[in-house]
Parts: sequence; C-alpha cells; structure tokens
Amino acid sequence: MTTSLWRRHVLPFTLLAGLLAAATLAGDYLLHRLALVWVGRYLGIPGTLLIIGSLIYSLRKRKYIAAGSPKSLLALHEFAAWLGSLMVLIHAGIHFNAILPWLATVAMGVNVISGMVGKLLLDRSRLHVQGQRERFQLRGLSKSEVEQAVFWDAVTFDAMTQWRKVHIPIFIVFAALALGHIISILLFWGWA
Repeated sequence: MTTSLWRRHVLPFTLLAGLLAAATLAGDYLLHRLALVWVGRYLGIPGTLLIIGSLIYSLRKRKYIAAGSPKSLLALHEFAAWLGSLMVLIHAGIHFNAILPWLATVAMGVNVISGMVGKLLLDRSRLHVQGQRERFQLRGLSKSEVEQAVFWDAVTFDAMTQWRKVHIPIFIVFAALALGHIISILLFWGWA
C-alpha cells in the first residue's frame, strides 16, 4: 500500500514539481548562455495566455460553458497551467528588478503547488473511501452498515473537497498581482 501510494501520488507530484524547477533553471540558463535574454522578457505573454486558457476547465465545471468533456478539460487545465507557469517562471528569471512581479511569481508558484497537492489529496482520499466501502461490502455488511463504517472517512473526504476554497483565493491573489504587473509594464514601457 505504501509503495502504491508513493508510486501513484507522491512520486508523480515530486517529479512534476522538480521538472518545473529544473526546466525553469535550464530555460533561464539557456537564454542567458545563448544571449537570448530578450526572449525571456516576452515569454510572460504566452505563459499568461496559457494560464488564462486553462481556466476553461473552471468555466465548464461551474457550468458557465457546456462544451467539452470535464475530464479532458481537467487534463488541459493541468497541462496549460503547468506550461504557462514554466513560461512565466522563465520570464521572471533570476532578476530582482521590482517587488510586484516577484509577489505575482510567488503567488503563482503557491497556486501551482496548491493545485497539484489538491489533486493528489482528493484523488487519494476518494480512492481510500471507495476502497473502504468495497472491503466492507465484501465482508457482507449492509449498505447502511457500510455507510456507518466509512462515515468519518467520508466526512473527512467531503471536508478535503473544500481545498478549492483555499486554491481559488490564492489564484485571485495571483491574478490581481499579475494584472498589476501587466498594467505597470504597459504604463512604464509606454505601450498604453
């Protein structure tokens, strides 16, 4: 069971987070090494667009749009948010020019980790409760006895589904800081 938990949940999470960090460092290093630092400056734009595009899943989940399979959109959400975050992190680089972009970057990083942890915990908890139900049914317990036996696990799982109440406010903080950064860039670069 521990091996399965490690292999199915902890290892993929660790690999994705480590890959994000390694790809960020490698991307920033390559841009500096190849004298293409200016490319990094503009990676924030497609990265932000990918993150915004990943919100289609949230719109579908809340029934603001009807198109698309929720499962496919979730996979797209996870991939687009990860890739967009990678681009934004490379965009941020290791330059400490202003506090607002760094606050936005930190909020984005916390949001990405929050999303990955939430997915890990929810999936693991759902499988645990489902497995408990199946084991009790195999023992021959009635439906009401099974529900009573898994009551506290089910209550805990229901409470854990509320992690979005943390994930969404973190995203809002990130979005506000990112918007502030974008507006300041438009003002100071003379684009607006």
